[in-house]
Formats: sequence, structure tokens, C-alpha cells
Amino acid sequence: MKIQLIAAGAIASLALAGCATSPGYGGSYNNGGNYGSNNGNYNQNRCTDCGIVTRIDTVASGRTAPSATGAILGGIVGAVAGHEISDKTGGSKGNQNIASVAGAVGGALAGNKIQQNVTGNSYDIQVRMDDGRVIVVNQKDLGGIRENTYVRVVNGRVVIR
Repeated sequence: MKIQLIAAGAIASLALAGCATSPGYGGSYNNGGNYGSNNGNYNQNRCTDCGIVTRIDTVASGRTAPSATGAILGGIVGAVAGHEISDKTGGSKGNQNIASVAGAVGGALAGNKIQQNVTGNSYDIQVRMDDGRVIVVNQKDLGGIRENTYVRVVNGRVVIR
């Protein structure tokens, strides 16, 4: 038993070590060459998808629903699902009740979050890229992004760099 635990720990450590990144010195050393406008900096890598947020506009979704609809529907679905799962796996009446309550709570939280995503506002984030382009990205959450924040555009989303 201990050997399996040690082996699992070693495998997990190796997997995490494989995810580690180097410090990112980047660029190449050009021995005595022309450094251009870098003024002697050796890192000549440029971030082609980075820039500064110049404007954030809130875009109303236009969709509405009563405030607790998602939580109520999610709670009902969760309670029924929790009860059925406990019933089909041979749970006692007490376990079925506990599973129903847990399912209701989980379903209510999930339903509320889904309703917020569907009916909530989104944001048009205008970014002046390092290369001079100006782009606008629409996304649901700001994630701490404000005007004059240095950001990166990754997979159609603006994230703090």
C-alpha cells in the first residue's frame, strides 16, 4: 500500500515538474550587433498580442428574467437528481433526503450562475495593441481589468498580463 502511495506521489511530482516554465530570458544575444531601438536590451521578443486597455463600455444584454428563476429551477432539478441517484444506488431514506438537499443546494447555485451568464451584461474592451492596432473584444467578465491596464488578448479574451 505504501509503495503505491509513494509511486503515485513520484508520478505527480514528475508531472508537475514537467509543467514548470523557465524564467524566460528570451531573445538572443547578438554579439556586437545592431540592437535597433532596444537601446542595448538583449530581449528582442515582442508581444504581438499585448496592449493597453483604452476604454471599457458596458453592453446591456436586453434579456431579463425574474431574479430567482435560475436558482429555483436549478434547485428543483438538483433535488430530483440527488434523490434519484441515491435511490438507484441503494441509499437509505435518510441518505436519499441528504442527497436531495445537497442536490438542491448545488442545483440552485448552478442555476443562479447560469442565469447570470445568460441575462447579465457584457463589456466591450478596447485595446491599443503594442503594434498600433486598436481592437475591441466583447466578454462577460472583466476579471480585474480596468482602463490603462496592460493586457494580453488570448483566444478572443482579454486577460491581465
